[in-house]
Amino acid sequence: MTDPVGKLPSELDQLPDRDPEETAEWAASLDAVTKAAGPHRAAYLMRRSLQHAEGAGLALPKLLETDYVNSIPTAAEPAFDGDLEMESRITAWNRWNAAAMVTRGARHGVGGHIATFASAAWLYETGFNHFFRGKEGDGSGDQLYIQGHASPGIYARAFLDGRLSEQQLDNFRQEAGGDGLPSYPHPRRLPWLWEFPTVSMGLGPLSAIYQARFNRYLANRNIKDTSNSHVWAFLGDGEMDEPESTAALALAAREKLDNLTFVINCNLQRLDGPVRANFRVVQELEGAFRGAGWNVIKTLWGSAWDELFQLDTTGALVRRLRQVPDAQFQTYATRDVAYIREHFFGAEPALAELAKLLTDAKIAECFYTSRGGHEARKVYAAYKAAVEHKGAPTVILAQTVKGYTLGKGFESKNANHQMKKLSIDEFKGMRELLGLPIPDSAFDDGLVPYGHPGADSPEVRYLQERRAALGGPAPARRVHAVALPQPEERAFAALKKGSGKQEMATTMAFVRLVKDLMRDKETGRRWVPIVPDEARTFGMESLFPSAGIYSPLGQTYDPVDRDQLMYYKEAKDGQILNEGITEAGAMADFIAASTSYATHGETMIPFYIFYSMFGWQRTGDQMWQLADQLGKGFIVGATAGRTTLTGEGLQHADGHSHLIAATNPASLNYDPAFAYEIAVIVKDGLRRMYGPEAENVFYYLTVYNEPKQQPAMPEGVEDGIVKGLYRFKEGTPASAEAPRLQLLASGTAIHWALEAQELLAADWGVTADVWSATSWGELRREALECDEALLRGEQRVPYVTQALSGAPGPVLAVSDWMRQVPDQISQWVEQDWSSLGTDGFGLSDTRDAARRHFGVDPRSVTVAALAQLARRGEVPASAVKEAREKYGL
Repeated sequence: MTDPVGKLPSELDQLPDRDPEETAEWAASLDAVTKAAGPHRAAYLMRRSLQHAEGAGLALPKLLETDYVNSIPTAAEPAFDGDLEMESRITAWNRWNAAAMVTRGARHGVGGHIATFASAAWLYETGFNHFFRGKEGDGSGDQLYIQGHASPGIYARAFLDGRLSEQQLDNFRQEAGGDGLPSYPHPRRLPWLWEFPTVSMGLGPLSAIYQARFNRYLANRNIKDTSNSHVWAFLGDGEMDEPESTAALALAAREKLDNLTFVINCNLQRLDGPVRANFRVVQELEGAFRGAGWNVIKTLWGSAWDELFQLDTTGALVRRLRQVPDAQFQTYATRDVAYIREHFFGAEPALAELAKLLTDAKIAECFYTSRGGHEARKVYAAYKAAVEHKGAPTVILAQTVKGYTLGKGFESKNANHQMKKLSIDEFKGMRELLGLPIPDSAFDDGLVPYGHPGADSPEVRYLQERRAALGGPAPARRVHAVALPQPEERAFAALKKGSGKQEMATTMAFVRLVKDLMRDKETGRRWVPIVPDEARTFGMESLFPSAGIYSPLGQTYDPVDRDQLMYYKEAKDGQILNEGITEAGAMADFIAASTSYATHGETMIPFYIFYSMFGWQRTGDQMWQLADQLGKGFIVGATAGRTTLTGEGLQHADGHSHLIAATNPASLNYDPAFAYEIAVIVKDGLRRMYGPEAENVFYYLTVYNEPKQQPAMPEGVEDGIVKGLYRFKEGTPASAEAPRLQLLASGTAIHWALEAQELLAADWGVTADVWSATSWGELRREALECDEALLRGEQRVPYVTQALSGAPGPVLAVSDWMRQVPDQISQWVEQDWSSLGTDGFGLSDTRDAARRHFGVDPRSVTVAALAQLARRGEVPASAVKEAREKYGL
């Protein structure tokens, strides 16, 4: 339904209008301006009024999109705090060496990217010279998330600074010899330089937000003063298409993370072509960030455009800039001035008249090179405004030309992301453009030379003085190795005693253990529990009132369950990170906490608990990011297994996470069956990750929601638990001639094996030994190390081979996982091998029915064991058929 004027009703129609006549007068005034001066003037006045209202403190919704112009006018730019000529020479050397490094590497076919840093050089150089705090000053310094494809420029700067040699530059992307440079920011490969792996696009912006949040978490819990740390994330406009890039924007604004700045290099190109061919990505991003509550600074045009805007008395230029799509603007940068006069300025008479006042040289400068991201003064003004802004994070949308200064063969070309080298002639042209003193004779060997003004040159001294004033080199990674004391034994002892007649799921056992460890006087405050809105599912609600849920606002409301013992308590110094329904956000939390030992010199012990199905397969990319960043902690896949989580069905039934986890070299993967195994594994994990000889690994534990009586720990099994296998219950032979076999089981499957052990003995006279396989993955890892030792002439027998040596009969392995999980170790088992597992899709049903469906229930295990013995001639074949009929299979 519409009103009499033909307009759709809006929310304003629901509000009382105490003076309709005054309202009508305002509307009439707007109509009069529109009629007399045109709609553009009317729109301008409305926007000016909104701007004035905002400045006056009136509570009005903000405009989500502003004109396609710089947010900071030239007249409002602050004085530039530096020697611009000197910084231009430094940037020229870095541009040259970045391009030279990739071009020289092209001889070996290793690739590299030239155009990204060429467009973003001033975005980095201005930060390094004026803003980015190093780690040798007060606090932890700034955290820099460098755009992965820009890494050659960062290496070039480290070369100029004396931190890298020519030989290392020549080993770009050639790491096997041990003295090379990784392709992108990889801390595991170059741990003294890189802090944050970013080139899996989308993970950088997500991690940067949660890093800024974790900085506040450390401060609010009085663990580390992070007030002088600022997080800078350098991103590409194409990268913002990744869903992870914008997944946490609202969180950053909601928690007022003004210690965070995104710098988005808007060169309008992604890997294959324009980012928004028929649209304007800058305007789209501005709307998205403003809508999420961010402070937005647009740095689009260089100083050459000042004259054009001053001549634009009708607003025609600004209107035209708002109309031109990105792909067309990219085309302008590659066509002649006549084309620009016709297709840009010819759009309306007022623009055509403006163009008559401009020389061809002025038009060429504006449309070919003059972008805000290419001018240090513009970038400096944006950065200064960003760090001074309070109450919200800031995004800087800096427009650049992809391939800037690399010549017409590169600049704004669709293919420039895949172009790996320049010709000698193109380098000579670049040399003239940059004004570098590199003689022609330096090219005599057919290779482009590296350039360096000298270790004691004014450029290098200026660079180093700037960095010294800001707290030392950047980027840089520093590790302050401080071992944590082992927690008191009583926390572990409770699980080792067992649960008696009480039933307890291993998920609950793990939570109880951590709850006790969080009470430890020395290390308790360093635990960081992380959960994506499933704390009650995992029995963690008991932690709410004692540890508190972290919120920078504290608790501004009365919780509905305040009168209950385990009420929902939020606190500014809360210890739990309850992230809502975002596994990606929880993993980003985990990464920030797990690497705090390097980032802030504060060792934290994160544990992240989640539905195991929603871990490795959903956020596996972040698991690799975690490994690259040398993170430590406990990742816990709860409600694990394909048949143990009853009723939830296919998409919740995890039978494969251990298979995926096994692909990550930094992940130590365990599938404990009993509470005491969890105690032993966690205790050993604390030693390995946080002890005097700390390793850069993390743990993946799977725990189950099936309540069972937890036995007390037998004597002498600790070593086997850690290594991955030990005999839990030896069978009692009915006679010396009784057939015998070995049942290996992990996790909740141990209970099926134990019941099968009884059935085999009682119904068939077969003796079975039951082994707990706490880690198929660790057994395989150690066996592979033994195989590698053979290549070096060392004779080593794998632990799994030793453990099963002499064990009579065949081996049958069973688990709540795909058969490939236990099959990882089959080649090192000397006995006949067979396995049972839950291959296929999960389904909704009772546990018993699901296990019968997959053939892993105790009766199915019994029949499989008999079949294995029958193949060896140790029981009659008829026994297998008889057993199938007896058990209704």
